[in-house]
Amino acid sequence: MAIIIILVIVLFLVAVFSVQNALPVFITFLFWRFEASLAIVVFLCVVSGMIAGAIIVSLIKFKSSAGKETKDIGM
Repeated sequence: MAIIIILVIVLFLVAVFSVQNALPVFITFLFWRFEASLAIVVFLCVVSGMIAGAIIVSLIKFKSSAGKETKDIGM
C-alpha cells in the first residue's frame, strides 16, 4: 500500500511540473526530429522509467524464486 501512495505522489509531482512547463521543445532522436510539449516529454519519460523499473524488479524476483525452486527440487 505504501508503494502505491509513493507512486501516486510522484505522478502528482510530475503532473504539476509538467503543467508548469508546457512550452514546446524540439526532440531529436537518431534520424527523427519533432516538436512536442515539454509536459508530454517529461511525463512520458517518467512513465517509461517506472514501467522499465517494474519490469526489472519483476524479472529479478522471478529469477530468485526460480532459483529457490531449483534448489528445493535438487535437495
